[in-house]
Amino acid sequence: MSVLHTHEVGRAGPRVAFLHGLFGQGRNWLQIAKGVAGDSGGDARCLLVDLPDHGRSPWSREFSFSSYADAVATTLRSAAPAERWTVVGHSLGGKVAMVLALTQPGLVERLAVVDIAPKSYRSLERFEGYIDEMRSLPLAQLTSRADAEARFDEPDAAVKAFLLQNLRRDGQTWRWQANLDLIAGDAARGTGSRIAAWPAEAAQAPAYEGPVLWLVGAQSRYVQPEDAQAMRALFPAARQVTVKGAGHWVHTDAPEVVVGALRRFVADPA
Repeated sequence: MSVLHTHEVGRAGPRVAFLHGLFGQGRNWLQIAKGVAGDSGGDARCLLVDLPDHGRSPWSREFSFSSYADAVATTLRSAAPAERWTVVGHSLGGKVAMVLALTQPGLVERLAVVDIAPKSYRSLERFEGYIDEMRSLPLAQLTSRADAEARFDEPDAAVKAFLLQNLRRDGQTWRWQANLDLIAGDAARGTGSRIAAWPAEAAQAPAYEGPVLWLVGAQSRYVQPEDAQAMRALFPAARQVTVKGAGHWVHTDAPEVVVGALRRFVADPA
């Protein structure tokens, strides 16, 4: 896997990498990264990463958490050889960040996991409906982005905008920037989804001993009380912070809370 597409925010300070969730891209973290870097840009050097099969990064032929983590590791080492990183990941990106910390702990100085647990989920659940909506959009018939928005059958305006950020125009044609066929093929596995699973190589790895901030949305179903045992078995220094009023997209629902928590976490010498 080649180096992934990234966007930099900040000019000095600790290195912080941000990993997005399924159908996201690095720039989804832009507001948070600017807050963590500070008004002068001197509090942190943030790197917003497009994961494989997302944004402007290369596509893969088959999904694998190990390959995703390896691609992130290659990208971070290319950006700052011999430096260690705070790695922040949400949802899919949170799983990738956990796998990276467990399998390549020398690269990860500290870890922040946003609303995901180290476990296998039943399937891609709500994303299966999103995938169906995306695949049903008649790309060959679209005349404009406004036309795409009108045709896209999603009542939640925020979700619609999030998914349609993946729609790109090439000349007179439209395409999905995310590797929709690969993701849809994985979703079709149902309970055998690799994206929904927790990989064996991570479950069998030694525990990661570094500091871990675990941000959980109080209104989200992705993290349950019983998940704390598995989390602390792999990440014994994990500290859970439950964000009131936030759902799965914690950093979108409560950006000021997330910025404050991350700034304290990154600056904490312990």
